[in-house]
Amino acid sequence: MKITKMETFVVPPRWLFLKIETDEGISGWGEPIVEGKAHTVKAAVEELSGYLIGQNPLDIEDHWQAMYRGGFYRGGPILMSAIAGIDQALWDIKGKFHQAPIYQLMGGACRKSMKVYSWIGGDRPSDVGEAAVRAQAAGFTAVKMNATEELQYVDSYEKIDQVLERVAAVRTAAGPHFGIGIDFHGRVHKPMAKILAKELEAYRPLFIEEPVLPENNEALRDIANATHIPIATGERMFSRWDFKSLLSDGYVDIIQPDVSHAGGITECKKIASMAEAYDVALAPHCPLGPIALAACLQVDATCHNAFIQEQSLGIHYNQGNDLLDYITDPSVFAYTDGHVAIPAGPGLGIEIDEAHVRKMAEVGHNWKNPLWRHADGSVAEW
Repeated sequence: MKITKMETFVVPPRWLFLKIETDEGISGWGEPIVEGKAHTVKAAVEELSGYLIGQNPLDIEDHWQAMYRGGFYRGGPILMSAIAGIDQALWDIKGKFHQAPIYQLMGGACRKSMKVYSWIGGDRPSDVGEAAVRAQAAGFTAVKMNATEELQYVDSYEKIDQVLERVAAVRTAAGPHFGIGIDFHGRVHKPMAKILAKELEAYRPLFIEEPVLPENNEALRDIANATHIPIATGERMFSRWDFKSLLSDGYVDIIQPDVSHAGGITECKKIASMAEAYDVALAPHCPLGPIALAACLQVDATCHNAFIQEQSLGIHYNQGNDLLDYITDPSVFAYTDGHVAIPAGPGLGIEIDEAHVRKMAEVGHNWKNPLWRHADGSVAEW
């Protein structure tokens, strides 16, 4: 079997899909994307296609190593996201070739379903109490919310109080045992992160996420010493080498690699196994499309330390185009009691509605994240 064609589709709301075709009529789908850099990643995929066309798609590990090590410059969000989407599509082909879900080719599943959470509140969180009740009524047992708007390195206690009020609204509305993930989104710098981590303890959150930017991960030591809340990070880390020092330093409790950013199924399985050796939990990042979610669930199925999965159904970015719109059988992602069954069909376990993909690729997108500024005009973290 040989790879004969690789085709990319820029589709709304902010995604990039990849289809890899073979000379035996088996095709695979992947989702190589950096939100806000879809066309840049598309170019990287096209560059890598020069190596892959004519190759046997089943030799996934060798292709991964060639794509990663074959270039003198390696790593980073663009290259690793391009590799990730290609890797997903190759695994999809391999599963279809063997008529088995990907998890069966990776040692089999250690769970039948995966706990999922819902996003509430948007980029500038508001009405989170009501949104949490709606999520709870829909069967979710946990939500995630952005904690803050923009914060200066050292900011006012007024903004701290606003964060606490939002989290209190969710806790009051949803009850004492409802899971609340609080995403700092890298918007918070070390001085304020220490204060927030301590003050939020009273609300017993499930975790705090990205309390500082990953380039400042050394600050996690001080934050961990200020709180008992589990600390999560990893969505902007792209390989096992990025995670190596984070895990060995011992100040993270949950890692969140993105299967569309961190080298795909092949790499994220390795990252998850590294984390298990440090007694660290896995909660893959995935505010993306159906291919990325299916890939996450295939990894989750094989990882004992996976405990919850992000998913984007109804997220504020998806207005007008949601992840179920692009698959022929939406029931594959049916959520029951806050869980979703691991897709058991061949490959990724989903069937892409190719006609709809092609139709929406004619629309395309040029999504960019907003550029925020502080009151003094300086650039703020989004």
